Amino acid sequence: MIADKYKNVIQNLLSPCGITINGAQPWDIQVTNEKFYQRILSDGSLGLGESYMDGWWDCGSLDDLFCRLIPSRLEDKIKTNWKMVLHSLSARVINKSRKSRAFQIGKKHYDIGNDLFRNMLDRRMTYSCAYWKKCENLDEAQEAKLELICRKLAIHPGDRVLDIGCGWGGFARYAAEKYGADVTGITVSREQASFAREVCKGLPVDIRLQDYRDIDDKFDHVVSVGMFEHVGYKNYRRFMDVAHRCLQGDGLFLLHTIGRNETTVVNDSWIEKYIFPNSMIPSMKQISDSIEKIFVMEDWHNIGVDYYSTLRAWYENFEKSWGVLQERYGERFYRMWKYYLLSCAAAFKTRHLHVWQIVLHKTGIQAAYHRVN
Repeated sequence: MIADKYKNVIQNLLSPCGITINGAQPWDIQVTNEKFYQRILSDGSLGLGESYMDGWWDCGSLDDLFCRLIPSRLEDKIKTNWKMVLHSLSARVINKSRKSRAFQIGKKHYDIGNDLFRNMLDRRMTYSCAYWKKCENLDEAQEAKLELICRKLAIHPGDRVLDIGCGWGGFARYAAEKYGADVTGITVSREQASFAREVCKGLPVDIRLQDYRDIDDKFDHVVSVGMFEHVGYKNYRRFMDVAHRCLQGDGLFLLHTIGRNETTVVNDSWIEKYIFPNSMIPSMKQISDSIEKIFVMEDWHNIGVDYYSTLRAWYENFEKSWGVLQERYGERFYRMWKYYLLSCAAAFKTRHLHVWQIVLHKTGIQAAYHRVN
């Protein structure tokens, strides 16, 4: 039968990863719809994620499954079809992160609902990799990350700091309260802007609903945490030009971003459709090309191993809170969000993805930069 043929093809692809269809291990795939096999061969990564959302297969431990799948580069072994070719071609031809699309990611992802993120994140609502050195819980680890950034920037009372992609105001509030900074935060999410203004009320913090390309003020320091992933490779240089233009004097620019091992211009098709539209993960080469002749790299710190612990903590919070969230979001969203958090956790655990904190200076610090850990 044709269905058996498809099943055999998929099992042959999975066997070298130690994965058995309907096997007894927690990372084994339990298939509940026989159409699953053809869908994977037809749609690759998109089909795998969508079929999970549709309940066509399940798995006792999704992150363990992806820790086996990711190093195998399974999608490279599945014959490329016209859908995958079109996805790749459109990424090369279309500037998906152009200014006219800037607010799409806010509407699609960050405006889902503050109740979701309040229940999932730490008390400061920090939606980026935490820093777990000497920390025992998510709240401590996120505060340690904010402290690390402030110390790397050497912020002093009264310094004007630009936060590109300020989220729910976690960094802005911390830098204002702990270091006496005057912070301007920008975001393309209406929900984030509203929340950030409320939590930063009474502090020297200005939260703007604004695209980074429209900033034209001067600041002592610039920081961007977890936003560069939405810039798009066609706009990397433009982003760096904006940061350079806004940075005055002897100030520093700290870029905190997810990074990948290989240069590409294509986002994962499932992540693109359901989680982060118009986004992609930069490589070291793409970043270094974008800063050439305008910035000197003072420090490049990889804290990516900490994102596994961060994502696991978010997932555990999400699971604990599902009872109060399920009526609004529904079962399909639950499966989508679980798949997102745990597949991403595996990507960091297998070192497929990283988190880089890069400190940049316009001309290079003459006395040398001393890393803060």
